Amino acid sequence: MNPKKFGKIANEEQEPWKAPLPAFIERIYLKRFGRERPVDVKSIEEVLRAKEKKKEERRKRKQLKRDSEQSDQKANSYIKNDLTKQTG
Repeated sequence: MNPKKFGKIANEEQEPWKAPLPAFIERIYLKRFGRERPVDVKSIEEVLRAKEKKKEERRKRKQLKRDSEQSDQKANSYIKNDLTKQTG
């Protein structure tokens, strides 16, 4: 590389993506969120556990909803059968 042209290549003031990666990430984070660091720093494992827990809770809610809908349908069918027997 020609040292005279290095100034053009390492022009990180005009071309911020040429800054070192950690510095670039810090600058973008500050610009986006208005602070230097996240309020709550979590490891990947913690994020994954929270996601799995939320997914399991959602599955349980869906199952309870299905069970209650099925029991409602059974109750409604019994009521309909009783009404048809009484009128018929």
